[in-house]
Amino acid sequence: MMNNRTTQSTSFLGALLIAIPVSQAFITSLASPAFSNFQSGVSECSNFLATSSSTSISTPLYATIVSPFDSVDEDTATADVIEEEALDDGPLDLTWDNVELVLDTMRDYLIQDGGNVAIKEIDGPIVRLELQGACGTCPSSTQTLKMGLERGLRERIPEIQEVIQAMPEGPALEVEQVDVVLDGVRPFLQVAGGEINCVSISGEGSVRPIILLKMEGASASLKSVKLEIQQRLQRHFMLAGLVVEWDE
Repeated sequence: MMNNRTTQSTSFLGALLIAIPVSQAFITSLASPAFSNFQSGVSECSNFLATSSSTSISTPLYATIVSPFDSVDEDTATADVIEEEALDDGPLDLTWDNVELVLDTMRDYLIQDGGNVAIKEIDGPIVRLELQGACGTCPSSTQTLKMGLERGLRERIPEIQEVIQAMPEGPALEVEQVDVVLDGVRPFLQVAGGEINCVSISGEGSVRPIILLKMEGASASLKSVKLEIQQRLQRHFMLAGLVVEWDE
């Protein structure tokens, strides 16, 4: 027991001896200029808080904080309102911006089907549009253009007389390029005991070029096969008004 008490007393005395110089250093620091400046700063903060608490503040502090996301939303909402007001003001003038404005109201339907539309040219009262993506190669692209886009544009911009489709530049319309497409279906036709060849091409450079094909064998009577070949040729050449005829 004596040994434990002696050890505890020794430990206490050691801690006390260490604490005394530390306390003296702390007391000395209170008199230093740095602490005086710190104390002065604390005093000023206390005075400010006391003044603020005694003054009635009509607007809470957090009301002055503006989120950058809120400002973006407000700008977007303002732009939407401006577009809606522009469309509600009556007929629009035929300008590039106004055509874009009207197309924006119809783009969602095209995008949902994997397509889009872009203005290629405005030549007087004629607007040339390019159907992009799935809409550009769709067999009903002409109907989409005339019954949908042209009608919507002419309702808002009466100056427009016609909307026509601008086709992307494709390969030259020649027999070699026709065979490139036909080579993709020939293996299927050979299995069915048939064959297909390009008889002639006419109307190159005109608004209605014609490809004349001849199919022989059992598959010659299948309309679905002919339709598939026709669509492949139209997607390959990307020519507006391209016609595929059959030599029966």
